[in-house]
Amino acid sequence: MIQKIGNKLIDSFHYLALFGIGSTIVWTAVHDYMAMMKSGHATLEDILLLFIYLELGAMVSTYFKTHRLPVQFVIYIAITALSRHLVIDVQKVADNFHLYLLITITFAIAILSISIWLLSYTAKSFGCPDDLGTKDN
Repeated sequence: MIQKIGNKLIDSFHYLALFGIGSTIVWTAVHDYMAMMKSGHATLEDILLLFIYLELGAMVSTYFKTHRLPVQFVIYIAITALSRHLVIDVQKVADNFHLYLLITITFAIAILSISIWLLSYTAKSFGCPDDLGTKDN
């Protein structure tokens, strides 16, 4: 009895939190989109920011449907955020610090891309725990 009530409370909090996070993503994306519309144009930075919102929304949606958070989504968001940072900083390359920063960001994107490939390869070759019939419910 207590276990059932506890599970219901946890599920309720889970759905409420996901709804709050999803609503915040939509609200922020719409706010930024309206600012782009007001300015009359969108920069590459703005478009990459919209992709970050899209990936965050997809991550929340996948988590809501499956109760699993694929690590790939977090890595995609990191790659997009680093790419956005790279686009912004490329205009500021005036000294060695910024050059090293750009090289470091590029190296980080390469490592994250390799990790996506590795995760995809292992999932395809070996499956994931849910594919074996183990479910957390």
